[in-house]
Amino acid sequence: MARISLKVDVDTERGTREGVLRIAALLERLGVKATFLFSLGPDHTGRAIRRVFRRGFVGKVRRTSVMQHYGLRTLLYGTLLPGPHIGRRHVALLRSIADRGFEVGVHTYDHTRWQDGVVRADEAWTRREIVRAQAQFTEIFGHAARVHGAAGWQLNQHVPDLEYELGFQYASDVRGTTPFMPVIHGLVSRVPQLPTTLPTLDELLGRLELPNGEPVEHLTALMQVPRTDQVYTLHAELEGGAYLADFERLLRAWRDQGHELCDLATQFASLDPARLPHHDIGFATVEGRAGVLATQGSLRRG
Repeated sequence: MARISLKVDVDTERGTREGVLRIAALLERLGVKATFLFSLGPDHTGRAIRRVFRRGFVGKVRRTSVMQHYGLRTLLYGTLLPGPHIGRRHVALLRSIADRGFEVGVHTYDHTRWQDGVVRADEAWTRREIVRAQAQFTEIFGHAARVHGAAGWQLNQHVPDLEYELGFQYASDVRGTTPFMPVIHGLVSRVPQLPTTLPTLDELLGRLELPNGEPVEHLTALMQVPRTDQVYTLHAELEGGAYLADFERLLRAWRDQGHELCDLATQFASLDPARLPHHDIGFATVEGRAGVLATQGSLRRG
């Protein structure tokens, strides 16, 4: 059977304040590990309205009930309301997750700023954002983060080298099928990628064309046949909110199938970076998600 690594992306102040604790309590009750990746700077979710012109954005908003899961205040942060600084406001809460034995890492500093700006950003902009995130993480936890997971699966050519420079040992920045070493401009990065391999809940919600009905059944069916190791990304705002019971049902179904549920650190410890395949990083659309995402690209041979 497969190993399924659970990666919890925490995008907002509300997700930090409410969803993280609910997910942690559920995981503890089931005896399951997971990696929590935190947004550590100001919550500027309201500025995401600029994505309305991206292909698929309006459809996603309709399907996923954004108002219900994020709340009105969150959708006004950074526009009509000042964005609360997550890392400063919730130091004790964030430390408590690490103290409970969960792996913690960096998602981003300003989630909206990164997701909307990194693809076209230069090295100086990219460095500033990652340095801010790593510095805030270190201030909270007393040590640098080992793992980075790019917000919105968005990155540029500068990110892999900066991850290495700032002490990240592995990353989960892209969508793909198997762990790999990214190749940028013909050079192999020194930070392995553990890509998200399974569709996310918000990509499946409301899609009537799903062959296996609702999302939990679909995700369970995907893992019915033994497969290689997988990474499932969940969101504190969804699985830690209205879909907590569905998430529990999914975890129990995967465990009943015989799969090992773990964190990214466990998967990374099982890998030999010297033996990982080398792939370019590309950009492609993903069904159910707006815009294009960083993806595991072509295999480099030789």
